[in-house]
Amino acid sequence: GPGKNFNGTGAFGPWLVTKDEIADDEVLELETRVNGEVMQKADTDLLIFSIRELISYCSKFTTLRPGDVIVTGTPGGVGFKRTPPYFLKDGDVVEIEVSKIGILRNTVQAEQK
Repeated sequence: GPGKNFNGTGAFGPWLVTKDEIADDEVLELETRVNGEVMQKADTDLLIFSIRELISYCSKFTTLRPGDVIVTGTPGGVGFKRTPPYFLKDGDVVEIEVSKIGILRNTVQAEQK
């Protein structure tokens, strides 16, 4: 299926960091907030496959070039898996913070029909 690959999705930023800014196998913390409420909190120790393994695997079926991004899964705490389920709505402010990188902040906008 399309997963995280719809038009208007896959936001990155407000900046990226280079390899020299994060040590190999350094553990990074991830936190997702909606309107200031923490919805997800995890770290890269919980990845099923290491970053090195992900790069190796992807390079077997596609050519990786500088600037390419590999999108992985997500920690628990999302949408329909919450009790009660929670879905984003028009006007919600979503912040995703990764230690040593920064905060990506977006406002949800309802699909225009």
